[in-house]
Amino acid sequence: MSSLAGKRIVITRPRDKAQELCQDLEARGALPILLPTIGIEPIEDNARLDRAIAEITTYDWIIFTSANGVVAFWQRLVKAGITSASLDTLSIAAIGPATASSLRARGFKVRCMPEEFVAERILGTIGDVRGKRILLPRADIARKAVVKELEAAGALVDDIAVYRTVPANLDAAALAEVRTGVDVVTFTSSSTVKNFHGMFGGAPAGALIACIGPITARTATELGYHVDVLSEDYTTDGLIRALEAHFTAQPIPVT
Repeated sequence: MSSLAGKRIVITRPRDKAQELCQDLEARGALPILLPTIGIEPIEDNARLDRAIAEITTYDWIIFTSANGVVAFWQRLVKAGITSASLDTLSIAAIGPATASSLRARGFKVRCMPEEFVAERILGTIGDVRGKRILLPRADIARKAVVKELEAAGALVDDIAVYRTVPANLDAAALAEVRTGVDVVTFTSSSTVKNFHGMFGGAPAGALIACIGPITARTATELGYHVDVLSEDYTTDGLIRALEAHFTAQPIPVT
């Protein structure tokens, strides 16, 4: 039996991205509570992206930092009548296996993926970028660190927002579930932390905080949360393994 059996675990990622995590937790006997704190919306009026797509073959690299960015870019590409196969001559990089999987599912060829799934590690993976044109289709609130590093290395970067992260509509039933008591609150991105904090102002009493990756954990810490579980593997599978390891290590109370 999994050490997660009977644990009430809050999932704060967008509803359309949470199904697999919910199923995996349920398979281990956990009781997932889906409380999306963010939603994802494409940027419909996006002249910058349209111009980039019109001249897409002039880029040397396209770097995708999330599956959401892949979907938004691909939808715009299809609308322009361009196939993913038309981009085979370009070098495409993906941050993380979920991003790479989303690309491959749409016919893109992934040339490289950094071992550590954070955008700042891409520079050491793609090599010399001096004079290279690089397209970054990302979220409207994406951190600028990777842009600064690429530009400092001599790259010509087009950092274009292709989707926006918005606060999710409040789910009254899920809010009530959280307020009755939970064992863990999980965060998969900085925006999930920030919007959860806007809802509750802090962690539910007695709940552990579990984060994917150091950037999410840093945001949680800055907002006053104590991060109890940190997944070094920046995937939901890694998060589950980290939670199981945490609860397996806890002493069983004597009754």
